[in-house]
Amino acid sequence: MAAAQFVDKPGYAALLLRRTYADLSLPGAIMDRSHTWWDTTDAHWDRVEKEWTFPAGGRVSFGFLANDQDLERYKSAEFQFIGMDEATQFTGYQYTYIGSRLRRAVGSKIPIRMRGASNPGGIGHEFIKGRFLGEHADPALPFIPAKLTDNPHLDQVEYQKSLENLDPVTRAQLLNGDWDARHEGGLFDRTNFRVIDHLPEQATRVRYWDLAATVAKPGRDPDWTVGARVARTPQGRFVIEDIIRVRVSPAEVEALQRRTAERDGTGVSVYVEQEPGASGKIVADRLIREVLVGYACYAVRATGSKEERARPYSAQVAAGNVDILRAGWNLPFYDEHEAFPFGAHDDQVDASSGAFSQLAVRRVVIEAFAGGTRYTPSVTLANIR
Repeated sequence: MAAAQFVDKPGYAALLLRRTYADLSLPGAIMDRSHTWWDTTDAHWDRVEKEWTFPAGGRVSFGFLANDQDLERYKSAEFQFIGMDEATQFTGYQYTYIGSRLRRAVGSKIPIRMRGASNPGGIGHEFIKGRFLGEHADPALPFIPAKLTDNPHLDQVEYQKSLENLDPVTRAQLLNGDWDARHEGGLFDRTNFRVIDHLPEQATRVRYWDLAATVAKPGRDPDWTVGARVARTPQGRFVIEDIIRVRVSPAEVEALQRRTAERDGTGVSVYVEQEPGASGKIVADRLIREVLVGYACYAVRATGSKEERARPYSAQVAAGNVDILRAGWNLPFYDEHEAFPFGAHDDQVDASSGAFSQLAVRRVVIEAFAGGTRYTPSVTLANIR
């Protein structure tokens, strides 16, 4: 309705978005609803462009943003209204970029507007919550809550019955519009980590890197490069000693890895998760031959799903056998672990479980490059003993 408010003005253009075209065309979705309203009017529907043109020249278009590449189709576009249906299904970058397409001619009295409607949850949940509901939200950006009881045209009794079949988090999000309810993966509970204030004097230590060659940009929420240092004491306890978490260029990552290795010392073995394919081998080879020459450095090919690889580590946490050094990085570390594998990021979990596996798992296959020789020894609990 908001998109159609100024269709009687020549040159007016509005865009309504869903994440995928299938979402647009579902029964009862916004494009389907537009046909219910306008099929019997003088407005013209363009099946190819998915666009309504009204007698005065105003237009309402329907589009989708399945990925960042889809933004290219709107690069030269100009709209006075943009509406995002289920806004939390879009990334923060997609949301802010498409908003840059809002423009109008000099002297135009048509207001520039952007509207979002959404349930909590989804990939953009934290972005939308921070933009409209968080403590740093701009007061000029109004948030209008709406609950099931606000819709008198819906059979509320039957709808509420259908929601009872959902998990408690999704039910709270859809029924009550609860933006604080979140999925917890069930693999980690922060209360199971024992917090310590001093590092063990005697321990075997490794630093494991989970790489992401992404520089932070406004509106984007890319992966992090994470380096986790984990120790194993003679008593068999594991200690999360240090977490490095950055979004920088590959060159800056290499410099950081070198500085970190110098700080950790030669007694800390360094492991890097090797991406599949030739490019992953090239990166690993350069790291071992050039960047970290003089340190015990190995490239590890990960096998199995991330969740599967995290389970042995999770079991030790649940058993109360994992300590964590009290530090400023603790809170985001806990948050990511408890949300895993449903959270937006899993880099700290990957790096920590990777480090754990080098210290304790039953079998580890390592690709090492040393003096031009490549070998793949198998390490098992049996031959460690």
